[in-house]
Amino acid sequence: MHDLVADIEELVRCESPSEDLAAVARSAEAVAALGTRLLGVAPERIVLDGWTHLRWRFGAAGASPRVLLLGHHDTVWPIGSLVTHPVGVHDGVLRGPGCFDMKAGVVMAFHAVAALPGAERTGITILVTGDEEIGSPSSRGLIESEARGCAAALVLEAAGPGGALKTERKGVSRYDVLVTGRAAHAGLEPERGVNATIEVAHQVHAVAALADPARGTTVTPTRLDAGTTINTVPAAAGFGVDVRVRDEAEQDRVHAALQALRPVLPGADVEVVGGPNRPPLTPSATQDLFDRAATIALGLGLDPLTALAVGGASDGNYTAGVGTPTLDGLGAVGGGAHADDEHVLVAELERRTRLLTALVTDLLR
Repeated sequence: MHDLVADIEELVRCESPSEDLAAVARSAEAVAALGTRLLGVAPERIVLDGWTHLRWRFGAAGASPRVLLLGHHDTVWPIGSLVTHPVGVHDGVLRGPGCFDMKAGVVMAFHAVAALPGAERTGITILVTGDEEIGSPSSRGLIESEARGCAAALVLEAAGPGGALKTERKGVSRYDVLVTGRAAHAGLEPERGVNATIEVAHQVHAVAALADPARGTTVTPTRLDAGTTINTVPAAAGFGVDVRVRDEAEQDRVHAALQALRPVLPGADVEVVGGPNRPPLTPSATQDLFDRAATIALGLGLDPLTALAVGGASDGNYTAGVGTPTLDGLGAVGGGAHADDEHVLVAELERRTRLLTALVTDLLR
């Protein structure tokens, strides 16, 4: 148990905000060093568009992959967060920026595989990416390629409340709605302008109306920008849109509706950029693996496993999207992801790691 905690603390102390490529590269070196020490073999370093990803493959060259363990080492926390959120354990709770989401999960993957004799690791791939928190722009193709043909993808994202595994995740689409108007002096001749702020207000209402709560579809206008100075009719405006859906039909419906947006004001123009980012992770992709894990947990004398559907996405959406059975939320038990109270329950680390080792062993048979 002490080794698990010390190893998590080691990774958390190497800050790794996703968009700081140098920080992500430093973090990758820390992850690589830890993984090499525990697994006895160095990873491949895969740099895509500046982001550093790590891959361990076990077995003879050309051997068919059977189980993918998937995690990420980037976080949402900016450099300097350790000053206000120091790493440490108090009363059985480990704290630190990124400990729960998801450096603990990366360490658990290493320890789970390290518990297997070398000959029993054949068919395992560990993939640790560096850009998950911003939608995996460089690693998506790598993740999908690694997942294809696998019997299972096990995602070491943090567990849900009470240790629940995540058996359903909504698909995600992201857009920017860009409005072009025409500038004019707001006092002398506002009638000569085309007010992009007014146009964007029309579009915000139209976009928000695309939500369908009965189907679990949320369509949320988010960031908003408009205008330049207080005495100028705005010539440009825009806003972001976050879409979350339970099924691909809804993802397609909302996408088509957004692409069909048209301006309301004469002389205005509307452009929509973006699209689906992650497909839904549906119960059909997870149920068999969850049932297997639940049986294993009981055999190990662990508490019965529970399942949870969540609105947030992960790289497990991508593995399920290529047809690979996927089970998510196998990482740390705790809470506060992305928040000041981010934490990991130390007592659960060893139990969850044993579960992961047993599940991998079962899948490799």
